[in-house]
Amino acid sequence: MTDVIVTDNPDAKRFEAHADGVLAGFADYIRTDELMVFTHTEVDPAFEGKGVGSALARFALDAVRAEGTHKVMPQCPFIKAWIAKHPDDIPLVYG
Repeated sequence: MTDVIVTDNPDAKRFEAHADGVLAGFADYIRTDELMVFTHTEVDPAFEGKGVGSALARFALDAVRAEGTHKVMPQCPFIKAWIAKHPDDIPLVYG
């Protein structure tokens, strides 16, 4: 796994993953008063298979959990699949 640093970029409305000093991927979101809607996740092809998508999902969901004020609506297939594979994240899902 490549050393991946993930941060929230609220101005761009996305979590961003940087690896080797470059933007390697991102997870777009829409934030409402109650929901964090994940709409799209993308990983640069040069970084596929290096843990970038997993780092994004883990960081984003942990951030929502730590905030404690939002539920997650995973419209993005990648985030939806991540949650399905990680039962500890299921309680974050809206509905």
